[in-house]
This record gives sequence, C-alpha cells and structure tokens, in this order.
Amino acid sequence: MRDPRLKVLAKQILEHSVKAGKGDKIMIHGQPNTKPLMLELLEEAYKLGAYPFMELKDDELDRQWAIQSSLEQYETIARWEMQRFQDLDALIYIVGEENDAEMTDIPAEVFRVSGEVMKPVTDYYINKCRWVLLNYRTKSLAQKAGMSTSKFEDFLLDVCTVDYAKMAAAMKPLKELMEKTDRVRIVSPGTDLTFSIKGIPAVMCYGERNIPDGEVYTAPVRDSVNGTITYNTPCPYQGTTFRNVSLTFKDGKIIKAAADQSEKINDIFDTDEGARYIGEFALGLNPMIHHPMGDILFDEKINGSIHFTPGLAYKEADNGNVSSIHWDMVLVQREEYGGGEIYFDDRLIRKNGLFVVPELEGLNPNALLRKGK
Repeated sequence: MRDPRLKVLAKQILEHSVKAGKGDKIMIHGQPNTKPLMLELLEEAYKLGAYPFMELKDDELDRQWAIQSSLEQYETIARWEMQRFQDLDALIYIVGEENDAEMTDIPAEVFRVSGEVMKPVTDYYINKCRWVLLNYRTKSLAQKAGMSTSKFEDFLLDVCTVDYAKMAAAMKPLKELMEKTDRVRIVSPGTDLTFSIKGIPAVMCYGERNIPDGEVYTAPVRDSVNGTITYNTPCPYQGTTFRNVSLTFKDGKIIKAAADQSEKINDIFDTDEGARYIGEFALGLNPMIHHPMGDILFDEKINGSIHFTPGLAYKEADNGNVSSIHWDMVLVQREEYGGGEIYFDDRLIRKNGLFVVPELEGLNPNALLRKGK
C-alpha cells in the first residue's frame, strides 16, 4: 500500500511546481526505488489531462556507460536529448541514489567533456521548460541525515510540503531589498568577504524548481568579490565530498582554494575560466532544515545559511559568468555553527542566522511555521 502522503506531494509537484495542465507533455524521470512516487505522479498527471512519459535510470549502468563512452557517443546523446526536451513542456526529475559515491572513480576529463557537450541541452531545459528536481527517500539519504529510515521519511515529507505560498509572500521584502543593495559583507569564523550585487536581479525560490525549497538568490558582480570564505558544511561534487573548504578571492577570482583534498579541488576549479568565479549568492530559508547532511538539495536550503557558488550564473540572475560547473557550497551562520553576520550597504540584516530588520523577520523559522498568514 502506497503512503497517502505521496499523493499530497505528487499533487504539489504537478500543480504548484510545474503547473501541469491539459495537454502538457511531462517527462517523469526517476530511479527504480522512486517508483511509488512516480506511480502517484502518473495517476495525478492523467487526472489533469496531461500526457506523462516515464524514464527509469540506474546509477551503476550510467557509471559503466560514462567510463567507456566516446566523444561521439556524448554528441549523439546530446542531439537526442535536445530533440526530446524540445518536444516536452515539463520535466520532473526524481533522484533516488542509493550510493552517492557511485561516480567517484569516473575521470575528471569525462565530466569535463560531458559537461561541455551537454551544456546547450542543460541550458535549454533550464530556460525553456518547466522543471523541478527533488530527492526521494532512500536508506542512503537517511544515513547521511543521521536518521532511521522511517524518521527520515517523515522529515522528507515535512520539508517538501511546507507552506510555499506563505514562504513566497515573506520572501518579497528580501527580494526588494537585495535589488536595492550594492555592497554585501559576509562575516563568520574564517570568513570576511565583500562583493557587490548592484543591478543583478534577485530570484525567489519556493517550490517551483527544487523540492525541498526555500532560498532567494542573486549573483555578485563578477569582478567584485574580495576576501575569504570558509564553508562549515560538507561540499559534495561529482561523487567526492570535500571538507574544510576555504576560498580566497581577488577581484572576483579564486586565487587560493584549500580543502581536505586541495589538489583535487583545484583540478575542479581549473575546469575552465569561469570555474574560478562566482555564479550565485543565495540565502537559505527553509524553516524545517536545520543541519547539513552532505546533500546539496537539502543543505543549500538550511535556515540561517548562505551558499556562495563557483561556476555558472543562472540566466535569471546573470552576472556574465559562464562555466561547465555550478557548485553550491554552504556556510551556516546560526550560533551553534559559530554564528555570523550579513551586511547590506553597511546595515546589519541578519545575525547568527536570524533576520534583525523588521521587514525580513517574517522569514525567520518561527514566523514561517506559525499557523495562519
């Protein structure tokens, strides 16, 4: 018997996230262990009059294919994928990894080549399709969160079905303030970072692209970043998790990158020119996500956090940075993580993870979780 809460989640994904309607062609992409949610999505999509299509993928098969594939194969896949996305209205991408280190031993060159070849395809569906990405309950993810499987299942469904309409209303003053702001300063243990966000749009995220969700993002003026940031959460990338990551910037560029695997992290930042510049600055706001678990879809939404992202800038908040990577790295500024402050044009707006200006206090966890408007 399927969990009835999955139907609630399926309806939210279709009606809120991708706004499915009659006649829409929707690809539902998942892995074998995500089938219960895929079945609910299939049923609910037909009720809305949409045309769902299903795709099941397997990480072990994908790994073996990636290791042995040629450039010609990647180019062929890119052509096929582009045609498919051009025929679709929406994409629902459900991740159900049982081993997030499955791709660890794939050579970095393979990721570089595939990233370059597939970039036009990725750009197309990100900018032209309605899409949403979410993680499904797995034992692997429960283990990363330090929870039993059943407790993690409850946690996942809670964080994925928060009141996104209320969150969106509370985000509007932050978006407005960010779009009026020039100078930003971030201060935390091991961090003193300055940059400008002048003239770059701020984008509210409330369940339309990611589930779970809860962030407002923009991007720094590309050459304006100076100082050092030290991230206090695990930083996973392409199957490898980096810890104690510290980046030092001069005029926008990462001039020093240190971590527990410094040589490997510098290899990633040498992927292309844009990899050493920042493509996103965001504030995490989900009131039910409190601690990092080494999974970026959750960690970048931690309340009281920021993420400061080397690589590609999104078109909605474009600072001109182009790269085949986009690596969200998270710094939690709540008191139990060492605290910290955020200043907009020399005005303190958040201290130790809590907003301290009246117009933004509705984004603090207690306010977002309070019943009613």
